[in-house]
Amino acid sequence: MLRIAVPNKGSLSEVAAEMLAEAGYSGRRDSRKLVHTDVVNDVEFFYLRPRDIATYVGSGALDVGITGRDLLLDSGSGAREIAHLDFADSTFRFAAPAGGEVSDIAHLVGKRVATSYPKLVDDFLQARGVVASLVKLDGAVESAVQLGVADAVADVVSTGATLRAAGLEIFGPVILESTAVLIGGPTQHEGIERLLRRLRGVLVARKFVIMDYDLPLDQLDAATQVAGGIESPTVSPLKDERWVAVRVMVRADQANEIMDRLYDLGARAILVTAIHAARL
Repeated sequence: MLRIAVPNKGSLSEVAAEMLAEAGYSGRRDSRKLVHTDVVNDVEFFYLRPRDIATYVGSGALDVGITGRDLLLDSGSGAREIAHLDFADSTFRFAAPAGGEVSDIAHLVGKRVATSYPKLVDDFLQARGVVASLVKLDGAVESAVQLGVADAVADVVSTGATLRAAGLEIFGPVILESTAVLIGGPTQHEGIERLLRRLRGVLVARKFVIMDYDLPLDQLDAATQVAGGIESPTVSPLKDERWVAVRVMVRADQANEIMDRLYDLGARAILVTAIHAARL
């Protein structure tokens, strides 16, 4: 039985559960439940703190898990990244008081840096020859400078509004571009490949749609240039021999633009359908 670690709370939890459900796995119904067995798919889910997942997987206690790349690297465990899952994206940056004496990573030598990811930040600084004193906090690191426990911070940044509100400004290079990842440990369970194939099918289904349309036959080559599909479009004859029916897979974020271009070529009855699951 494949043993899978799943985040039990936080920004990773809900989307991870949705992905697994879309991949055909059953999940827990009670949020207090820590273990759930999916007998049909021969897997067992363990709901754990996101920060602990890499440790459990890296030790071999569990076969695979879903966590953040940032948490994986900060754990120092023997777990490895298998695949990225395209959600929970985040960027890690340094920040310090605006107009202060710290505006470059070279200025961090001998300074105190507050962060919730000490190993990740320390590895980054050491690789650049910067020796700083790291102050480990569990959250709200933007307050550390104001409260006098740090000279700068290293934290997740989206818009930067939270840091600016605390009187801080971003400086230096990006520490890490993080995202949710599937991780594995020392065990090579045969069920991992099936899990990975299913999750990749979910990612494809989320990024693509099926487009059907009727088209004058003499415009088929031009239409194929607009939307070529994964291999090629499916083309079927219609009762009117001058027309064909076309089915093609296109990126969801390009669907409306493609519809406009196909309509200009003479396509009609253009329909877009969501994909529930896929194997490519």
